[in-house]
Amino acid sequence: MSYLYLTVLFPLIGFILLAAGRKNLPESVAAIIGAGSVGLSALFALIAGIDFVNNGSVATTQHLWTWFSAGDLAPGFTLHLDGLSLLMMGMITGVGFLIHIFATWYMRGEEDFARFFSYFNLFVASMLLLVLGDNLALLFLGWEGVGLCSYLLIGYYYQTPANGFAAIKAFTVTRVGDVFLLIALFLIYQQFGTLNIAEVVAAAPTVMVESSSLTIWTALMLFLGAAGKSAQIPLQTWLADAMAGPTPVSALIHAATMVTAGVYLCCRMFSVFEQAPEVMMFISITGAVTLLVAGFAALVQTDIKRILAYSTMSQLGYMFMAVGAEAYQAGLFHMLTHAFFKALLFLSSGAVILAFHHEQNIFKMGGLFHKNKFLFACFAIGGGALAAIPFITIGFFSKDAILGAVWVKGQAVAVYDCLYWTGVAGAFLTSIYTFRLIWVVFFGKENTPYHEIKGITYWGPLAILAVLSTGLAYVLKAPVTNILNAAQIPAFNVPEALEHGMHSAEYTAVGIALAGLVVGVVLFAFAYSAVKAFAKTSLGAGLANICRNALGFDALYNIVFVKPYLLLAKIFGRDPIDGLWLVLPALVKGGNSFTSSRQTGSLREYASSMAFGTFALLLILVVIQVVGK
Repeated sequence: MSYLYLTVLFPLIGFILLAAGRKNLPESVAAIIGAGSVGLSALFALIAGIDFVNNGSVATTQHLWTWFSAGDLAPGFTLHLDGLSLLMMGMITGVGFLIHIFATWYMRGEEDFARFFSYFNLFVASMLLLVLGDNLALLFLGWEGVGLCSYLLIGYYYQTPANGFAAIKAFTVTRVGDVFLLIALFLIYQQFGTLNIAEVVAAAPTVMVESSSLTIWTALMLFLGAAGKSAQIPLQTWLADAMAGPTPVSALIHAATMVTAGVYLCCRMFSVFEQAPEVMMFISITGAVTLLVAGFAALVQTDIKRILAYSTMSQLGYMFMAVGAEAYQAGLFHMLTHAFFKALLFLSSGAVILAFHHEQNIFKMGGLFHKNKFLFACFAIGGGALAAIPFITIGFFSKDAILGAVWVKGQAVAVYDCLYWTGVAGAFLTSIYTFRLIWVVFFGKENTPYHEIKGITYWGPLAILAVLSTGLAYVLKAPVTNILNAAQIPAFNVPEALEHGMHSAEYTAVGIALAGLVVGVVLFAFAYSAVKAFAKTSLGAGLANICRNALGFDALYNIVFVKPYLLLAKIFGRDPIDGLWLVLPALVKGGNSFTSSRQTGSLREYASSMAFGTFALLLILVVIQVVGK
């Protein structure tokens, strides 16, 4: 594995070359460097994966150098390859390479073409560092790197102020989560005396006291750090606004990779979380609430990318439900399949946006089925996987495994039974808003002229992702399970007595999801006039407004956090402490001005001043004498 470091090095070199060249690089050269560096990274990731499997799936490490040394803490730049990091590395470089190729087509003619790909390459390098780092300090470095790149890419079109505000919002909200993660690192080092991930995971059952306050706080801080990156309530408000960035950014960072970093962290540190069952339950509850809120929000959005953003938030909720139910492998497999079909949907939406002259409002599109059946096929496959259409899409095999595991958990803990039905309700909503999106864009009235789009760098990545989003990708389930078992990620054990009930629960979820599809067909294909009429009523308008604003979390945070902060900033805009100290120089300056003004050169004025001063001194002495007696 001596070449494992090359998977990180190639995109890092690409970033340096692109950042140094900037506007001096021709567009074609920048595209080759940007996509080629990630392609080389994907190639070496594949070689590493083959060697890993051929060597018995034994975890290996590659120590490069010691990062810093402070007392007993000396984290190194050490890369760790096991089944989980291999899964993440393959997803990041494989899906990332396809998105980079698509971006060379999508971003053609954009100003600062090389700048875009420099940020893209830096993101891939940071994400790989996050998942390959063998210690939490190195993981945190990659964690902060992807946060920085997210800020840079969301605000890529910085000439528009709203995009800058969206970038700042994403950076600020995710930084809140990062602070929690940093606190978790302090607590872990306090208890274990190391930040080495393998050592912490192995020692957690003996070092940590189950359900103690310290254990609960450690697990909770870890989860809140994960929630910031993975847009879970209460740190979810940034994701929808992050769609201000170019569409390939949404596909790579905000659907396929960065937002799954929180899921990776929770699965990587599973033994720490298992010492705090209360936090595990809280994780599942948070995921369930998030998926439901995101589902309602997606129902009424009009921006094609915001609909997909809320669907991403919802699917991440399913993954966290799985983590909290100890179904780690089911959650990770859904993470992989989600990367396929959501990247497909986002890239397809980018093609749709270009086809309609950069229009993003779905009600200003329409009629695309008759213009571009390839895009319709991509959207149908991706949307089918999102809605978990049974057997023919990969989403069915991953999402329903999560719901089945949660149902099994619910037979022992009643809360999880409620969470199962919440997940089923989320599947129902997913089918409705997915059909709404596809129907309006492809079969609605054409409101914007269609622009022909073509090129292998456009349809090639979409075709590959479309295949990976079908039921054919189920062949990946067995190898993914094998490498995760080798990484000692626990498999979910289903008691034999509950196997039949679990399958019934899965089929129930499928049936309700299909019922949601039927409801979507009825509402938008046959009774859309009634839907519009209801939306014009006071009740309909009110509900739509609540859902459109994702149940008002932004407004709440604006009142609770933003306005008080701005008030304090206004109050302390001029530091009162500095103002207090400035009184002294002001007095000195005033005294100087006064005494200087007395230097008139008039003998009579000097004599009068001396007489007045003498009189004042005598008066003071008399007063002192009288008071003294």
